[in-house]
Amino acid sequence: MGTKDKRIDAYIAKSQDFAKPIMKHLRKLIHKSCPDVTETVKWGMPAFEYKGPYIGFAAFKKHFALFFWKGAIMKDKDLLMGKNAKGSMGNLGRIESIEDLPSDAVLARWIKEAKKLNDDGIKIDKKENPKHQRKEYKMPPYFQKELNKNKKAKATFETFPPSHKREYLEWIIEAKTEETRNKRMETAIEWMSEGKSRNWKYQKK
Repeated sequence: MGTKDKRIDAYIAKSQDFAKPIMKHLRKLIHKSCPDVTETVKWGMPAFEYKGPYIGFAAFKKHFALFFWKGAIMKDKDLLMGKNAKGSMGNLGRIESIEDLPSDAVLARWIKEAKKLNDDGIKIDKKENPKHQRKEYKMPPYFQKELNKNKKAKATFETFPPSHKREYLEWIIEAKTEETRNKRMETAIEWMSEGKSRNWKYQKK
């Protein structure tokens, strides 16, 4: 039988209201379609494992992201990895309500297909792995300037692993307006001066 992780309950409870029914629905469907799935938390986000990496999802302020680890080699890869998808940050692009999800029949088919890939021990080629296709972010001068003003924040950032650095850089660089970017930088500096990663709220204490 599969296992559940209380950290995912906490993650859902702390998420935006629009995302809660999406996550509860998908979580139930994943367990129904793959009874032996194991829940955990990776990179501060809910992850589901079955004989290795399997499925993950994440809730943001205004959208939700679903990720199939082997989406790049699944039958519907053109949909899963298409122009609206964002690689490791989610298949199917931005999901803003439960109505944006495919039907349960389609989702269950994908979940079972991903399960079979793991059952068969099929490996994903590195060149097809979204992890190796993810967009890289270089330190922008405006953020470096703010970091230089706070020694604690700068020291924290410099000691972060690449994944933590990328989370902050992506969050700031992808801001739609200068006002939003400045607010995010201010928050980032505050959090890093306290030694916190971008997704510190969802990490196991």
